[in-house]
Amino acid sequence: MNTLKERILQDGKNLGNGILKVDGFVNHQVDAVLMDEAGRLFAELFNDVEATKILTAEISGIAPAVMAGKYMRLPVVYARKSKPITMPDQVFLTLAPSHTKGRTVELIVSPEYLTNGERVLIIDDFLASGATILGLVRLTEIAGAKVVGVGALIEKGFEGGRETLEKLGFLVKSLACIASMDGDKIVFSD
Repeated sequence: MNTLKERILQDGKNLGNGILKVDGFVNHQVDAVLMDEAGRLFAELFNDVEATKILTAEISGIAPAVMAGKYMRLPVVYARKSKPITMPDQVFLTLAPSHTKGRTVELIVSPEYLTNGERVLIIDDFLASGATILGLVRLTEIAGAKVVGVGALIEKGFEGGRETLEKLGFLVKSLACIASMDGDKIVFSD
């Protein structure tokens, strides 16, 4: 997706250690037009997977997931990082390391919204090592549902997450794949 790549080069910041700051248009301040275009593309890429639900992680994955849900006409569930009092006592919970937070975070989903037999498309903002997405996979499996695809807005190809997910048999698509982030440069793989 050329628009996303251009935006990353224009407004993204390579902070070193594999951290890409895109909070001016993806995950703090959101460019709704860009996310709408991303959602349309995800809908095209995953048109044939027969998903019944989209799952993402709080908070950064919500914008691209909601826009994909708009075009696919699917509900979107996001894994919370803390349990609100409105959630039932029994929940689906797993742990996942957070690269940007520098610690392990909880991923929590209510059984009301992720049920047995669902066909789940996972959409997130980043695919790096795959740790967060693997947490979402675990939640899906705990619920008795099946992952039918994984979409990432931005993939850091040099961190190996795609290979990990593809070895498990998942269809993986990203809208912008970064091959390297050496020095202050950002180099795309295609």
